[in-house]
Parts: sequence; structure tokens; C-alpha cells
Amino acid sequence: MIIHPSAKVDETAVLGPNVVIGADCVIGKGVRIYNSAIFSGTTVHGYSLIEGSIIGWKNTIGSWVRITGLTCTAEDVQIKDESFLDGVKILPHKPVVGVH
Repeated sequence: MIIHPSAKVDETAVLGPNVVIGADCVIGKGVRIYNSAIFSGTTVHGYSLIEGSIIGWKNTIGSWVRITGLTCTAEDVQIKDESFLDGVKILPHKPVVGVH
């Protein structure tokens, strides 16, 4: 597990195994991340799950989001609360709304 010193990780978050958290990331309360990379400037809000995925730069992941199956996001992607993404590839500067 590699966590950049500037990243802010809530004490209730569970990380690992095989996790990389980039510079200036914010990982919220109750988040679970494993087998994934989170690039710099990304915020993951409370109680989200990220498994086996690559989250790009400056993303915003809402609360209670589930991201699995080698989902990859580019730069500046906003994923709304309670979304579920499985094996999705998302281009830069896109909002993801209402994917359940």
C-alpha cells in the first residue's frame, strides 16, 4: 500500500491490499478501497467501495458508490451518490448521473 503524505484518509476507511492513493486525495468516512489506484486530487465521499479499478485525477466520487470490475476513469469525472459502475471506461470531464 502506498499513500502520498499529502492525502487525507479518514480513520474509519479501510484500505488494502494493493492500494495506491495519490497526492491531495481525500478519502472519506467508511470508504473501502482494495486492489485499486486513486490518482491525485480525487475525493471519495463516505461509505463508497472501490475494487479493482483505476480512478483518474481530480475525480469526485459520491457517497455510497460502488466501483468494481476494472472500471477506469479519466481526469475530472464526477460520479453521483449511490451509483454502481462495473467495468466502465469514462472519458475526461464527464458527470455520471443516475447509474444504478
